[in-house]
Amino acid sequence: MSYLEYSVKRVPAGFRKLLHMNWALAVVLTAIASVGFLMLYSVADGRMDRWAEPQMERFGLGLALMLGMGLVPIWFWRNMAGVAYGVSLLLLVAVELVGAVGMGAQRWLELGPLRLQPSELMKVALVMMLAAYYDWLDPKKTSRPLWVLVPVAMILFPTFLVLRQPDLGTSVMLMGSGAAVMLVAGVHWAYFASVIAMAAGAVASVFLTRGTEWQVLRDYQYRRIDTFLDPGSDPLGAGYHISQAKIALGSGGWAGKGFMQGTQSRLNFLPEKHTDFIFNTLTEEFGFVGGFSLLMLYALVLVFCIATAIQTKDRFASLVSMGVAATFFLYFAVNMAMVMGLVPVVGSPLPLVSYGGTAMIVLMIGFGLVQSAHVHRPR
Repeated sequence: MSYLEYSVKRVPAGFRKLLHMNWALAVVLTAIASVGFLMLYSVADGRMDRWAEPQMERFGLGLALMLGMGLVPIWFWRNMAGVAYGVSLLLLVAVELVGAVGMGAQRWLELGPLRLQPSELMKVALVMMLAAYYDWLDPKKTSRPLWVLVPVAMILFPTFLVLRQPDLGTSVMLMGSGAAVMLVAGVHWAYFASVIAMAAGAVASVFLTRGTEWQVLRDYQYRRIDTFLDPGSDPLGAGYHISQAKIALGSGGWAGKGFMQGTQSRLNFLPEKHTDFIFNTLTEEFGFVGGFSLLMLYALVLVFCIATAIQTKDRFASLVSMGVAATFFLYFAVNMAMVMGLVPVVGSPLPLVSYGGTAMIVLMIGFGLVQSAHVHRPR
C-alpha cells in the first residue's frame, strides 16, 4: 500500500467521499452556469439584481444539493425512485386542478413564495423510476411485450398530463429520455423502429390529406406549419419571433459584436431574451466562437455522465447516469434547434444558462445522482 493510499484510508469516510467526487464535472457545470450569469447580466443592461444574482443563488443551492446527493449511497436513491415518481405525478395532477396560469399555459404551482413547475421534476423522477424498474426486472424479460408495456405506461401517463398544460417541449423530452433508458436497458430495437415508422406515417398523412375532405388538421393549423417552414411568409405576425432570432444568430458572425453590444437583444427585438432565446444573445455578442465553446462544454458534461455509466457495475447507477445524460442532451438540443428554426418554438430553456429556478435545481439533482453513482462505484 502506498503512502497516498494509506493517508486516504485514514481520512473520515465523509471526507473520502468528497475526494472521490467527480470534481471535473462540477467545474464544467460551474463554467456553463457562469456563461449564463454573464449573459443575464448583459440582457439586463448591466444589472445584477434583475436576473443574474437570483440565478447565482439558485446555482449555489443546486451545487450544494448535487454534492450532498453524491455523498448518499446509490442504493438509497434506487429505493426513493417510486416515491419521487409518485410525488411528481401527484404534483402534475395538482397542476391540472389548481395550477397557476402564465402565458396561456397552466404549468406551475404556487407554494407560498415558491413557484414550482412539476413537469421539470418529472424529467428526473421518470429516469429514476425506469432505471429502478429495469434494475428489478430479469434482463431476459426486457423485450417481452408485457414487460415493455409497463415502462411505456410509466412514460405516457405523465406525458399526457404535461401535454394538457400544454407543454409540447417537456412532453417530447419525457418521451425522449424515457425511450433512451429503455434502449440502454436492452429493449429490442424493433419496438423503436415501429414507433418511428408510425410517427413518419402520421406526419405524411398530415401533408398528403391537405385540401381533401378528410384532411387531418384544420386550415389554421396548416397555416402554422407553413409559417414554421417559411417564417418570411408572415414576418410581422407568426414568423416575427423566429425571424428576429435568426437575425441575432447570424449577425454575430465569427467572433460576435462584443459583450453587451448585441443590438437585437438590447433593443428588445429578440423575444424571451433571458430564457428560451438566450443562446441567440450569446451568439450575437460572442459569435460562432462563443456558441461553439458552450456546445463543447455541454459535450464534456455528456462525456462525464457516460463515463460514469460505463465504469459502474450497478445496473441502476448505470441506467440513471445514461438517463440523466439523455435528458441533459435533449435540453440543449431541443433549445438550440428551436432558436435556429429547425423545429417549432416549444418553450424549452437552455440548461444552466436560461433564467429559471425549477429547471436548474432539477438538473443539479440529476447530476447529484450521477455523482452518487460515480462516488459509490466499485474501485
